[in-house]
Amino acid sequence: MTAVTPMKAWKSPFLRVFFFLLGHIKPLQSDLVNLSFIHFARWVLITRSNFPRLSESQPKEQLHYDYLLFFSNFNGTWNQYIDAFSDVLEKGLNLVWLWSEKYPGARPVTPFKRYIAMVQFDTDYYYTAYPRATTNDVKAAHRVNAAVEDLARRSASMSAEQFGAEYARFLVAVQGDLGATGIGPIGT
Repeated sequence: MTAVTPMKAWKSPFLRVFFFLLGHIKPLQSDLVNLSFIHFARWVLITRSNFPRLSESQPKEQLHYDYLLFFSNFNGTWNQYIDAFSDVLEKGLNLVWLWSEKYPGARPVTPFKRYIAMVQFDTDYYYTAYPRATTNDVKAAHRVNAAVEDLARRSASMSAEQFGAEYARFLVAVQGDLGATGIGPIGT
């Protein structure tokens, strides 16, 4: 998802201070990090005087606003993503986007969804190293791999009966991490 929101220039320094604090105080990032279906989320502030140009020959635009850009890749549906953002990150979203023009707040979710739909641009594709795998799928695969390596190390000197018992324990231990990747459930 890519969203672009205008904000009055006098508000930009306040948002820069918040981003500085967010980048340097790790506990402030914990809720975002814990939303593990989000591959990444990034905000970028572009001031009206630094709006990019393709070349020096392109005339500078006379903009009235600075712009806040939001980029994110996620697994699941758009509705699931916006609902989770609104539920888990309400305060953080409000601290970031309250500076943007006509931002309704993260709660209630219906006006927030309308706002995001109005300011977002469709993204045709994004890169992922593991197509159809969520962040949770990748974490689970790492846990299964570590358990397999541990079983392999321990089983070198086991009898067949011992190995059978250890393999059964291994399956019980990793069963929550075994699954299939694919298209997630359709949410509303």
